Amino acid sequence: MTTTDATSNVTTTGHTNSSTASAHAGAATAATTTTAATTVASTAATTAASTEQTRAVVTEYLRRVADPEQGPREIAAVYAEQVDWQIAPNPAVPWIRPRSTRADVEGHWVELAEHTVAGEGGASIDVIVVEGADAVLTGQLHGTVRATGKTFRSPFALRLTVEGGEITRHHICEDSLAIAAACTRD
Repeated sequence: MTTTDATSNVTTTGHTNSSTASAHAGAATAATTTTAATTVASTAATTAASTEQTRAVVTEYLRRVADPEQGPREIAAVYAEQVDWQIAPNPAVPWIRPRSTRADVEGHWVELAEHTVAGEGGASIDVIVVEGADAVLTGQLHGTVRATGKTFRSPFALRLTVEGGEITRHHICEDSLAIAAACTRD
């Protein structure tokens, strides 16, 4: 008699006893467990590598933003040519609107500099969480609007996604009403 154990694809000839069947099932389970463990280890290694790349790109982005010697072009250079930049647009704030290209990102930093007082703005980071291709930053941002002289403060949460060593997603939630109030003349 020839039988095939579907679990392990082991073919036996003749009579099998329960200990032989158990041995085959045990071998199949061990093979499956080893394959699953290898897959988990491989996935973990890939995630760890992606996490480290994301952390490095986000760290470089923050360094460029904080460095007064780095201009809009240098900051935008860490973004992909096509970017998913989302922020709730506000007509009272010239620099707050969605963007879709690296050139648009550069334009954001140009417009922000044109409309705010240099040296009177910035951001503090409370938390950075990085997992795989994604990073989430929370903190506070502040500045002074050039046209009105009014200041603004806003908590923010920023989600960045890094692919191929470049930022491909920039989604920010902030208090755009507080920023709009600072942009509005009394």
